[in-house]
Amino acid sequence: MIKIIDNIIIGSGPAGYSAAIYLARSNIKHILYTGDLPGGQLINTNIIENYPGFSKGILGIKLMKEMSKQAIKFGSIIKYNTIIKVIFSKLKNNLHILYTNNKKKIFTKTIIIATGSIPKKLNIKYENNYLGYGISYCAICDGIFYKNKNVAIIGGGNLALENSIYLSKICNKIYLIVRNNKLKASKNLQNIIFKIKNIIILFNYEIKKIYGKKIIKYIILINNINLIKKKLKISGIFISIGSIPNTLIFKNKIKMDNNGYIITNNKSTNTNIPGIFAAGDVQDSKYKQAITSAGSGCMAALDVENYLLNYK
Repeated sequence: MIKIIDNIIIGSGPAGYSAAIYLARSNIKHILYTGDLPGGQLINTNIIENYPGFSKGILGIKLMKEMSKQAIKFGSIIKYNTIIKVIFSKLKNNLHILYTNNKKKIFTKTIIIATGSIPKKLNIKYENNYLGYGISYCAICDGIFYKNKNVAIIGGGNLALENSIYLSKICNKIYLIVRNNKLKASKNLQNIIFKIKNIIILFNYEIKKIYGKKIIKYIILINNINLIKKKLKISGIFISIGSIPNTLIFKNKIKMDNNGYIITNNKSTNTNIPGIFAAGDVQDSKYKQAITSAGSGCMAALDVENYLLNYK
């Protein structure tokens, strides 16, 4: 006789943990699979200052640990494994099947997809070659390796400015390379960045070439308006241009938009497949905030509860 789980949560960011907390308090048997990055991308965020309840701010990794503790306290089962394959049943009240990286086969009535997003790449020559040898997508993880050195940060949004502020306390000089003529980040972050003396903003520039052998020595930039080239001697590049939804294993199995975001009903977290729900950055192409992800995780849990009431 097969063991059937009421719900499986795939992903462990704010959406996944919030869903787990609500399911646990509703006494719905579930398992949360964290994936390769327990806590999601938020663990790479420095201070979060806009999450309600933390007037002095809170480290992203600490917030995720607290959410995990809270879920476990209420009875959530958390597995530090990765779901590598899913088979959705498109018939109502049928079971869905999942496979884990440790060769487990799981049968479940419902699934909450909360796999979040992954960093965007520049897709320039040698980008993969220098990954870990000068190129990074995580300033908090790798910033210390560039203490008292010059680095470049690519991007003009919140992530790029947050990384610039963080690295300004570690590195000698930060070149913030922005492909447009203005920053897209919040006004608060812009006000902070303009006051930091060792951050140099280069508007309308893009990376043309990377030079070095085993490690990066310097880069060549090109101005996308006047085509003037600029050479910068740096030791590291932090790519901070946003993220894309982590939906590769669901490709051609569930309804998505052209950018890979899972499409949900406007008034719920329901997908086009009965019993499958999506929450957080995996379906949110607009807001992408920790608080909105947590909120949609709550919604997904309530939608699961309602779905199971009518499950036969």
